[in-house]
Amino acid sequence: MDRAHDHRALLDRSLASRRLHTAYLLSGPGERPRVEARRFARGSVCTGPDPRPCDACASCRRSTEREEIALDGSGKQGPLLRHIGDHPDLFWVERGADDTRVRIAQVRALQHALRLRSSEGGHRTAVIADAEWMNQESQNALLRLLEEPPQGTTLVLVAASRASLLATLRSRCQRVAFPAEPTESEPDEERAEIVARLDRIERASLADLLDWADEYRGGRAQAAARVEALLDTASAWLRRRAARRAAEQAPLRGEIEAFRTLSGCRKTLAQRNANPQMVAERALLALQAGIAA
Repeated sequence: MDRAHDHRALLDRSLASRRLHTAYLLSGPGERPRVEARRFARGSVCTGPDPRPCDACASCRRSTEREEIALDGSGKQGPLLRHIGDHPDLFWVERGADDTRVRIAQVRALQHALRLRSSEGGHRTAVIADAEWMNQESQNALLRLLEEPPQGTTLVLVAASRASLLATLRSRCQRVAFPAEPTESEPDEERAEIVARLDRIERASLADLLDWADEYRGGRAQAAARVEALLDTASAWLRRRAARRAAEQAPLRGEIEAFRTLSGCRKTLAQRNANPQMVAERALLALQAGIAA
């Protein structure tokens, strides 16, 4: 579909009619897209009345949240994927605890699982959270699955930004965009500090920006997670700035270019050999240049 549907109306209509599409893409900041993806997956196998999930039928009881098993993208310290609750026809894939991306082995494991017969003889749904952290190889493998989808199967992708996915992958999905939640009165300290520094970035020297990027040294998984938070916060900050400037009928060329660079930074960060510090440096320089344009 060419345009994204706001909120969850499309998902609710699909569940109510029991006409599920092959693939959905849920995008937006924060936890809401992940929560809605889980709700939709549970609703897809619900055998009770509307609204689904009913939380009362046998399928809903099986898909109720339990203690989650930590995943490992290498398959050495944990499974590559897990079930939602203990329902055998609901699958959940996300980055492993120490991984900076969804690995190709996880996508292949999901492909194999979905090629098998349904355990319950009904519908099957798989959620790939952190979909923006699939590299191109993983996305292409997923695209092949969507080109010849197993019968009675739905795939749900969850991403903070749909721009980080291949256009060919996005085009095969029904897209659902979730807006940012209202700003909390007490935002967490790290994000509040990032916003405060972004408010001063126009006056920062090159040395200041390089010193800021240097803070993202350290263990790769931890540093990448912190750079991810920087990119998320910077994107939201840039959207607010662009909205203000648009209301003033000011040109947005610089902001648009900065958005493109931040999207590119997300893709780079998902790559195996990406250096989080260098990604942060590129993002900060692009933000300063964008607002100065």
